[in-house]
Amino acid sequence: MSEHTYNMLIAPDFSPERFAGWHMFNTLMQKRADMHLHLVTPASYTEQEEKINAGNIDLIYANPFDAATLIREKGYRAIARPIGKSDEMVIAAAEKSAINTLEDLSKGATVAMADNRDVKLIGLRLLEAVDLEESDLNWEVTENYQAAARKVIKDEAQAAMFLAEVFHGLSRLTKMQLTVLIESDLATISHVLLVKDGFDKEDELTQAVLDFHKDDEGKAALTELGMAEGFEAMSEEDAEFMIDLMETLQ
Repeated sequence: MSEHTYNMLIAPDFSPERFAGWHMFNTLMQKRADMHLHLVTPASYTEQEEKINAGNIDLIYANPFDAATLIREKGYRAIARPIGKSDEMVIAAAEKSAINTLEDLSKGATVAMADNRDVKLIGLRLLEAVDLEESDLNWEVTENYQAAARKVIKDEAQAAMFLAEVFHGLSRLTKMQLTVLIESDLATISHVLLVKDGFDKEDELTQAVLDFHKDDEGKAALTELGMAEGFEAMSEEDAEFMIDLMETLQ
């Protein structure tokens, strides 16, 4: 194993219960690509930006919004994405409130959400259907999605936006107190695995990532990550197509 340690940063929007999965993934990846790999898990987008700007992050599991900037401006390239795991989002209100449909949301309403720009972009696109724009609403940025759910339940916000996977992973008690107003169905937008230009272990790493689902150990780690089907290769064309799509949402 080479002595050099490479840093892999994971976008801060994964559910807390996926944490063990990332550590399993990291341990296996080191073995399979024959490299030292250090997992970097920033707690917020501000911290993610600081870590990336420091210049020593070799690999990033990035959300699609950040992927656009990282590819266009920061010298990263997409190599893979999870199969059948698009980034969908949910808009929900309190079960006990008078808001039962998207149409019930009115101008001046407060919307709570974690600091996740792709979720907001998709949410705003869905709200266009009921003639609401970003400036029509008050935005309450919470530390995480669980805090956003609490705001709605306590009637401190009229609605909240969630990454769908995180929403479905909330406790049963929390979900019972919420009403889903809408869930997106875009299918083409997903997190992506990026490598920095000049990353010298790209071939070994790509092969290891794409072969992960072929044995029990790899499958177990992928299941922990909620990516049971594993990863598929992503070409520069695929990445450009997704970035163009993200830009039409803005």
